[in-house]
Amino acid sequence: MAAPPSRRASPPVLPDELVEEILLRLPPEDPACLVRASLVCKTWGCAVSRPIFRRLLHEHHGTAPVLGFLHNWPSERIPNFMPTTASPFSLAAPDRRVWQAVDCRHGRALYLSEYEDQGTQELLVWEPTTGRQRRVFLPAAFNCRYPNAAVFCAADACDHRDCHGGPFCVVLVFRKSSGSDEYDSDDEEHLTSACVYSSETDTWGEPTSTHVQFAMDFGYYSSVLVGRSLLYFMSDFWLIVEYDWARHSVRVFEVPDEAGDGERCTLMLADDGGLGVTELTEDLNPHLKLWSRVASDVTDARWVLSRVINLEKLLPIGALVRNVGLLVVGFAEGANVIFVNTVAGLFAIELQSGRVNMVCHDQGPCRLIPVVTFYTPVPRNRHQDLRLSNAAKVLGGQEERGEQDTTVDRAQQLFDDGSNAIKEGTTSRPSNVSAMS
Repeated sequence: MAAPPSRRASPPVLPDELVEEILLRLPPEDPACLVRASLVCKTWGCAVSRPIFRRLLHEHHGTAPVLGFLHNWPSERIPNFMPTTASPFSLAAPDRRVWQAVDCRHGRALYLSEYEDQGTQELLVWEPTTGRQRRVFLPAAFNCRYPNAAVFCAADACDHRDCHGGPFCVVLVFRKSSGSDEYDSDDEEHLTSACVYSSETDTWGEPTSTHVQFAMDFGYYSSVLVGRSLLYFMSDFWLIVEYDWARHSVRVFEVPDEAGDGERCTLMLADDGGLGVTELTEDLNPHLKLWSRVASDVTDARWVLSRVINLEKLLPIGALVRNVGLLVVGFAEGANVIFVNTVAGLFAIELQSGRVNMVCHDQGPCRLIPVVTFYTPVPRNRHQDLRLSNAAKVLGGQEERGEQDTTVDRAQQLFDDGSNAIKEGTTSRPSNVSAMS
């Protein structure tokens, strides 16, 4: 009797540290790749969903990608979260009929409730990559009007590579109401106030205020965080409000005199990490002017023109017809990307590389809230595979240098071989998958 045919040999199992190194090389601007990888097997799913994997992505790729943006456009046919990635990707963002997106930073997005029914207005802190939510009620005693708010990580010495679930603060800036909604009363003293909420104590601190000439509205612009304690907000009178978290102080100053129309300005980070302003000109040769606020030991800080970008060299001709609809509508803090709205659609401009990407054909007049982070899939269950522990050892400097280099080189070789096979058509490409948080 003939011996039964031998069974087909199983492929060799890759070491856990090699699996991690390969998965790290999947393009971060295509989050669906990690989603598909997480569905291959339980080990891979646990590897990409562990918190430390996001830190490894930062170590390997550096700057986090812009996954997309939140917005408040009224159109029901436009998703609440608009992706800017290379593959189909979505996040289950809160309903904009109830919540207005106001900020996103350090892995958290911040929303303000659309209803204002005497003390019932609240904030919603939402983590896009984990789906966690936390509601924060605004004290009725604030009696605030036309507010804006910013969220940031409050953990000491955090590098913001994996601060999900940690302590955070919310800074609320608003116009103190005196019972009147008049903007042009000469006798009325207008107050601009700021207050801080701490997630660690679940309480609001005492507001701090400054007198201003105008009753300012903060609802049209996004905030910018400079360093660890300085938050900046733009108002509708082309004034900038600075809140110093460390000193709990508020002051107000103007945008650059040459900037002119505040509707075409937005706050940004300058090349040196300080405060900057982007101005969009209205002349026949549209261009962006980038201003930096420079401190001085002798005089007050002043605005300096640091760079001029000719939009005719970056955007298609059809987008610059008579400057119609040409607006700067957002700045991606952490990625150095500016969003420009045109009649031809919405464009993302990378300031460092000069690369331009058309985000969508739909456009609207309201601000955008960019989501800048590495996406890692949420675990399918609470079980965590503890075998993939080499990443922690590498970060802690415990691995031998020779073994680490060998693993990295081998992972890169396997990744390159797989990529070449896909390009040559020898390996079937899996279908696209939408990632739902």
